[in-house]
Order: sequence, then structure tokens, then C-alpha cells
Amino acid sequence: MAEPDEVNGRQRELFIRKSTRVAASYLKRAKALSEMPDAAKPFFDVLENVYIRLTDVQKPEDMKSIGTLCVMVPAELVYAAGAMPVRLCSGSYTAYSVGDDYIPRDACPLVKAVMGFGKMKVLPAFDNCTLLVAPVTCDCKKKLAGVVDSVKNTVPLQVPPLKREDADTEVFLKELYRLIPILEKETGRQVTAKSLAEGINMVGNAQYEMSEFLKYRRHVPALMSGTQILSVMNAYSYMPVKMWAKQMHRLNEEMKLRLVQENFVSRKNQPRILVTGSPIAFPNIKIPLLIEEMGGVFAADETCMGERGLYDPVSVIDPSFDGMMRALASRYTKPCTCPVFVDNSQRIYRIKQMIRENNIQGVIYHVLRGCLVYDYEYQLMEEAMGKMDIPIIRVESDYNEEDVEQLRIRIEAFIELIKLKEYAAVHERQ
Repeated sequence: MAEPDEVNGRQRELFIRKSTRVAASYLKRAKALSEMPDAAKPFFDVLENVYIRLTDVQKPEDMKSIGTLCVMVPAELVYAAGAMPVRLCSGSYTAYSVGDDYIPRDACPLVKAVMGFGKMKVLPAFDNCTLLVAPVTCDCKKKLAGVVDSVKNTVPLQVPPLKREDADTEVFLKELYRLIPILEKETGRQVTAKSLAEGINMVGNAQYEMSEFLKYRRHVPALMSGTQILSVMNAYSYMPVKMWAKQMHRLNEEMKLRLVQENFVSRKNQPRILVTGSPIAFPNIKIPLLIEEMGGVFAADETCMGERGLYDPVSVIDPSFDGMMRALASRYTKPCTCPVFVDNSQRIYRIKQMIRENNIQGVIYHVLRGCLVYDYEYQLMEEAMGKMDIPIIRVESDYNEEDVEQLRIRIEAFIELIKLKEYAAVHERQ
């Protein structure tokens, strides 16, 4: 009979083989969608290094990694403490299957994937984080903070259920002040007004490059595959912010050249689709891939692993330390369209805005199985889209490949519906 360590060794070897194969397959499909800009390749290299080569994130040796489990953790504050934030919201199918043994059956797959990597200890990007910060944005994240603490020192970060009043922002402000000494103890560096201002400027520069890039993304016909764009945004989780911003500047320059040369990757009449709902974390990019493989254009996303995590920079009016902290708390609550907030009318307003800005013709509402906070809002979204005469479809998925064919059929039918609707509208105008 094999010894336990020997069995664990074989399990880890099988886990690595399966997880790297799936990640490599999805990365290959994303690259093959259309001619990828040269400046986008370093972002893909980062995803390949983390999920296929299984190397740590690229950063100075003396800089610690702080794992974050949501966009609600201010990256500016982590950088101010002299550390690098690494967002660990993973879409790994293999890690999900391991986490399934530790997390209840009906919990969301993203939470299970995080737990799976914590238990298997095969992902350096996870293992080398000295601390995890887990915002309590839903029941699953709340319980995950307690369970994952068994494998990694974890700090829960309370998020207020409301965000309209100043008192709501004050709740989050107190949480950020509570986090500061924890970060300082971990890194051995003090968060000062100077370091906080530097952190805000670094992240703000990345957000500026992102806002410039979104101008090119909105172009009709498309200048770059939407799935490739989402992969670029996912790479932000594993890159130092200065490096990501510098590479985004190069990508913007190449997109500008593509526009001048009319180097498009889609036709003018291809259906333009917005995806919203549950996060789409690499390598679980099957929804964007199916949209583009079925002839649609993945033209915009309102998800926390995409555009939402990189918009609305911190607006500092009072440059004092407390003034910057208040600006941080305000930025991470008031503009945020996460359904964790009870009153979420701002979310529908934002999606309507994106539909107009991106010439959207249809909306795919993505729900991860067990992700109740997003599922709860679908009816409201459906009503809002009906008033705009924008087709919408709800698709539920899990972290496996068993539902791919069913999703393919539904997404293909949805794209055909949009085509027929546009065809009828053209003939009606004639």
C-alpha cells in the first residue's frame, strides 16, 4: 500500500497536469480568435507564467505579496504599505473540483477554486502571499474568510450593505483604518501620507491608460477581440501596477495605429454583446470565447474582473492623510456597482450607459451557479432591457466543461436572434 505522502504526491502531479492543460487550452483558443496586437502578448505571458508554468508573480524580491479576494480591497493602500496586491479570484476548474471537498455543494465555484489552490499548494502566486484580505461581499466570501484562514492568514474586510449616505462610507473608512496596522505589521513599512499619495498615483496612472484603451474598444468595427481584452484585464491581477500601466500604454499606441490602418478584427454588422453578472476569471473564459466563436463581438463587460475593477480613479480633494483615506473609501463604495449593495439602481444606470457608449445590441447576463447576489437582480435587469428594446439572456454556468455544448447552443441562438432583429429593423427603415 502506498504511503500517504506518495499518494499526495501523485494527486498533486495529476492536479498540475489537469489544471495546466485546461489553462493552456483556453489561452490557445483566445489567441486564435483574431490577430492579437504584439503589445498584448506580455499580458498573455503573465497568465501563462501563473497558470501554466506555475511561477510566482513578477515583482522585486524584497516586496511581499498580499492576496486579495475582491476588487473592494484598495490596491492603493497595499502599495502604500510597500507590498504588491495579488487578486486570487480564480477560474480554475481543477482547483474548483478540489475545493468542492471543503466547501458546501451549493457554494459558488470561484470560492471553491480559491480553497482548492489553498489546499493543493501548487500555485506560487497564492502560496507566496503572506496575507489574504477577504472583503465580506456575500455569504460565501464571508464563510471563505474563516475557512481559508486554516491554510493562510486571512483578514476579513467588512463592506457596508448601503452606500448612499456619508455614514455608509464611514463604515468602510473605519475598516480601511483597521487594515493599515495589519499591513504595516506584515510588511514592516509604515503607511504615510507620502506613500499613500504614491500608491494613489500609481493606480491612477493605470486607470488612465485603461480609460484611453476603452475608447479604442468602443470602435465599430472592433480593433481587438473582446476575449483577448478580458485576458489583458485579468493579467492586472498578477502584475505590478507600474508594469501593467506601461504595457497598456504600448497597447494603446498599437491600437491607435490599427485604427489609422483600419486593421479591424470584426465586420461592421456583427452583433455587439455586453456581458454582465458574475465575475469571469481566467481560465474560465468559456462565455466570451463562445460569443466570439459563434460570430458575435464581445464588445463590453460590466464585471469585477474586467472594466469595473479599473474605472473611476480616486478623486483627492483634501491631500491630508485622512483626506486621502476618505477619498479611497468613497471611491471603493459609491461608484461600485456590485450587487452586494442593497440599493443597486446605479448598476442598471451604468449598464444603460455602457449600452449607449458601446453600441450594444444584446446583453448576456452571466450567473455562476450559487452566486445568488447576481442572480437576485436578473429580473430587474430584464425589465430595464425590455424598456430599451435590448435582447437579454441569462446563462448559468459552473467551473467545468460539461455545460459547454448547452451554452454554445443558447449563445448561438441568441446571436441569431439579434441578427434577425437587426435585419428586420433595416428593412423596416427602407
